[in-house]
Amino acid sequence: MEKYDKGTMEIIFNRRKVSADSRYRELFTVDEAEKARSFHKTVPGYETTPLAELKDMARFSGVETIYIKDESPRFGLNAFKGLGGSYCVAKCLTEIYGSDKEDLTYDRLLSVGKDHEKLTFITATDGNHGRGIAWITGLMGHSGVVYMPSGSSKERLENIRKLGAEASITDMNYDDTVRFAAGQAEKNGWIFVQDTAWEGYEKTPAHIMQGYMTMGAEIAAQIPEEKAPTHIFLQAGVGAMAGAMTGFFRELYKDRKVKIIIVEPDKADCIFRTAKAADGRLRRVRGSLDTIMAGLACGEPCSIGWDILSRGADAFISMSDHIAARGMRILACPIGSDSRVISGESGAAGFGALMWILQSPQMKDFKEKLGLGKDSRILCISTEGATDVNDYRRIVWDGLYPSF
Repeated sequence: MEKYDKGTMEIIFNRRKVSADSRYRELFTVDEAEKARSFHKTVPGYETTPLAELKDMARFSGVETIYIKDESPRFGLNAFKGLGGSYCVAKCLTEIYGSDKEDLTYDRLLSVGKDHEKLTFITATDGNHGRGIAWITGLMGHSGVVYMPSGSSKERLENIRKLGAEASITDMNYDDTVRFAAGQAEKNGWIFVQDTAWEGYEKTPAHIMQGYMTMGAEIAAQIPEEKAPTHIFLQAGVGAMAGAMTGFFRELYKDRKVKIIIVEPDKADCIFRTAKAADGRLRRVRGSLDTIMAGLACGEPCSIGWDILSRGADAFISMSDHIAARGMRILACPIGSDSRVISGESGAAGFGALMWILQSPQMKDFKEKLGLGKDSRILCISTEGATDVNDYRRIVWDGLYPSF
């Protein structure tokens, strides 16, 4: 590993990529992404989310172009997480109902489900995943139970309850809340739906991760092959989304030398610490995980995600909250004719990291090492909109977490 530490941002280059393919490789392919997208197209409210091209910001920052995949309109849920939850619930119901796995459609599951009892799905979440589970279980006539970690936003809690799920905030951090939810599922005979994986619990999170790849399938259709990205910034909590998208993009762009950079908050950087240790053992971050990037406030890596990232990521970043906040402000106040993107704290993490690297003089050496220059085309995914409006306004309007 090669390390750069600039105070507010620490970067590690993955010089020890494992040469062998991940044992999960076949789960995260272009074909599997198209299967997920085919299902999502049958779900009420599906629309391809927009891909903004920030040409003026790119010109200002000295690169060819910057793409931003905006997930805020996704299913009316203000975040991408509904993709994973809906696909996983659909896969679970297909097995329970004994229905045709090749005929995976919303209408088919709804029809077959009339002859089966009502089920309860349970999860732990900071908000976005739980909102997705509440939404899809309600659509399909089932029940949802959602536990949220200590410090979770009351607005996110109410958004979940409005969709009909039973939801509450615990006095535990995210990882302990996950364990509690798993225990409740076992105790009550409920179906546990979580995107973090560990030994003995990988099938369900793998399905969730496959659902996330609908974003990849859409991006592949939105960006012409000749304008494909040279760099991709992906934010990570447990690493499920980052792992799934890394697997997808590595196959999609297998003939191109695309660089993939993983971004985390420095107070919950379990993927970064695992990469830094470079000994094959997963590292855990303990404590409150107190970061504004609530969707990334996870202390234990997803085993599937890490297996893919250890082979497919080029660099790992651990950064301060103010870098994400700056990314939010830049997206909210575009230059020239660029589109405005409303991006929440976790949503703007990758873009914030990119802007810090491109525009901060102290990051010049890393910028050069990463090959970011006039011919670079960078893709970032804004995974959420303003999921907590009050906090969004405090950061964007009032300048909370300043970058100076």
